Amino acid sequence: MSKIACFGEVLWDVFPTHKKIGGAPLNVALRLHSFTNNVAIISSVGNDDEGLEIINYIKEQGLSVDFIQKNTDYNTSNVKVLLDDKGAASYTIKQPCAWDYIENNNAIKEVVTNSDAFIFGSLVARNNTSKETLVNLLSSANFTVFDVNLRPPHYQLNVLTEFMQKASFIKFNDDELFEINQSLGYKNQSLKENIQYIAKHTNTNKICVTRGANGAILFYENQFYENNGYAIKVADTVGSGDSFLATLIHHLLKKTNPQIAINTACAVGALVAKNQGANPKISSEDIKKIMTL
Repeated sequence: MSKIACFGEVLWDVFPTHKKIGGAPLNVALRLHSFTNNVAIISSVGNDDEGLEIINYIKEQGLSVDFIQKNTDYNTSNVKVLLDDKGAASYTIKQPCAWDYIENNNAIKEVVTNSDAFIFGSLVARNNTSKETLVNLLSSANFTVFDVNLRPPHYQLNVLTEFMQKASFIKFNDDELFEINQSLGYKNQSLKENIQYIAKHTNTNKICVTRGANGAILFYENQFYENNGYAIKVADTVGSGDSFLATLIHHLLKKTNPQIAINTACAVGALVAKNQGANPKISSEDIKKIMTL
């Protein structure tokens, strides 16, 4: 069992017909918790009914809410989600909201310092308050995992570069990697060469790039490991990448062979995409079954 801290947004994903609790850091935390890790989620909600529902939900899932702050000035976050005919999601993220104002304190610093891994994303850095808290926590972290989630217009290249250079491990999807590298002046169509470029640029030798239905590629301690994906009928892709990352980090922290780690992560990501919502229940039998297809 690993100790892991996840930092960033918790929110309501608002679909045309319903809404569900989510946010990439929370999705990652819940999947890590399902693998019996000791997980802390660090975020902020408003002092409103929607915030209370999120807190109660997190409690029901067995996670601590000790590091979920209540903000009396800003509301709990709502994100409008639209799905295309292939189940791919697009997001409209209101600003400002409670998780833009996560305050640093000794309790948060202590839990990060005592964790085996500290996982954070790019979205939470759109506001200076949460960004400054994040920068301070990174200096206390042992192994930092940067989950790049490019959500226009909520990112800047210089901020992304700052966090990539501070990260022990970086996760992109392929579109994000190509966009960032092109912004840095590197124009090459080879995915592996793009990975090697960003590894050199950021001095990071642990990088993973997801490729949608085509699986993922892992660059781990200067070696490549690939999985070509699992054939499923997509319900929606919300949270698929989050569960992929959670599974991958879980296995890498356990010193699982990197090839087995990425195979398992792709299987879990596919199973999430096969179901509606970001956090469906997935059993070890489900994972074994899809990996043998």
